[in-house]
Amino acid sequence: MSGAGRRVVAVDGPAASGKTTLARRLATHFGLDFLDTGLLYRAVARKLLEAGTPLSDTASAVAAAQSIAAADLDPATLRSDAIGQGASVVAADPEVRRALLGFQRQFGRDGPGAVLAGRDIGTVVRPDASHKIFVTARPEERARRRCKELQALGVPTIYEHVLATLQERDARDRSRAVAPLAPADDAFVIDTTERDVETAFEVARAYVAGAARG
Repeated sequence: MSGAGRRVVAVDGPAASGKTTLARRLATHFGLDFLDTGLLYRAVARKLLEAGTPLSDTASAVAAAQSIAAADLDPATLRSDAIGQGASVVAADPEVRRALLGFQRQFGRDGPGAVLAGRDIGTVVRPDASHKIFVTARPEERARRRCKELQALGVPTIYEHVLATLQERDARDRSRAVAPLAPADDAFVIDTTERDVETAFEVARAYVAGAARG
């Protein structure tokens, strides 16, 4: 276990793979703190977009990252496609990642432990995690899920556009020079393409509980 017997679970994966839902359920089940690290980058992107500041403005992005507070991390205000795309852009900036790294690494150091969802938790943020999970799914299935999610929020969607956007983001996340999206060498990989939420959770729960190994 990571640090004084604490359970730290790193859950990574691309957009709409189901990683955040899975991570949140694991945290509830095991009584651990939960952090969706993607919200940090979304909050930075939102601050820049609302100010009309270019996403490529590193100084402004770092300043926004350093000003992030809990009140900025409401998922309901951060789920638009524009913010998601912006988050992928600012997340590729090494200075922004550095500005947010300390907060992420400190999260869960106290108490029973934590579950952190993101794209580089198991490889960069918490390589010392006691359990590492990489959640994936085919792009077409992820696009279908994202369309359903957006439609539930009343956002008009076109499947082909959502699919293209996801593939563009995947390419950017995987090719960035700093902390690219990739499973840790010792990650337990769960493909959710053909699995519903309950089945994926049971597979992950068994792994974290010690009944399965990657």
